[in-house]
Amino acid sequence: MGAKSITLNNGLQMPEIGYGVFRVEEGKDLEKAVETAIRIGYRSIDTAAIYQNEKSVGKGVQNAIDAGIVTREELFITSKVWNDGLSYDETIQAYNDTLERLGLEYLDLYLIHWPGQNKYMEPWKALEALYKEGRIKSIGVSNFQVSHLEHLLETAEVKPVINQIEFHPKLVQEDVRAFCEKHDIQVEAWSPLMNAELLNHETVNEIAESLGKSAAQVILRWDLQHGVVTIPKSMTESRIKENIDIYDFELTEEQVKTLDALDEHKRIGPDPDQFDFK
Repeated sequence: MGAKSITLNNGLQMPEIGYGVFRVEEGKDLEKAVETAIRIGYRSIDTAAIYQNEKSVGKGVQNAIDAGIVTREELFITSKVWNDGLSYDETIQAYNDTLERLGLEYLDLYLIHWPGQNKYMEPWKALEALYKEGRIKSIGVSNFQVSHLEHLLETAEVKPVINQIEFHPKLVQEDVRAFCEKHDIQVEAWSPLMNAELLNHETVNEIAESLGKSAAQVILRWDLQHGVVTIPKSMTESRIKENIDIYDFELTEEQVKTLDALDEHKRIGPDPDQFDFK
């Protein structure tokens, strides 16, 4: 069992399903969950400096490598810089600190976590430098709206490979996805299950029952059929396994449209146009 891969705009291959660790505390439980996810077949792991769990993620990764389950080269590890007014040099240091916590020599993907009120230009220059030096395999952004992407692309020497955004049937973000598709920037969904809120939704469950699948599998399949990379989070082994086991069915066009129609522009996270690290 494992995820298929997509090709980013710099030619790098990335699994289209990854293991997310948002809101999971540092500790042995997370360490074990990361190792379990890798053993089940996940090859993409997504964390961030602000999650304060990079050490446990790194230990889980190292345990999987030591156990002979996987090599470092087979993994795709992502983290994010919490760019609250960081200077160029502070961003470089933040990357070095992340590597040290993870116990890794490089990242496959490093993202600017939030645009803030124009707090991304200096950090982006730093990421470009790290990328050109070969210290990061690819660089991207998170929570960027169209206006932020337009501004960044005006001066960027390296185009972001990814824009990781809040994306689920209640927040489909058509404008952002259309812009990213036009500019060959891959969209990635964080909190695809809306913190499990969607798992009890009547419409989602009706589709799930008709297919003999779980609500989570239906939503994650919907992500893939929209061409969106997805990083579900679970600490339960059976659900970790279930979340990647979505290649033996497809949603019909009608089912996709039914889920699209649930859009309410509803966020569970901050509005990127308002959020400024306060």
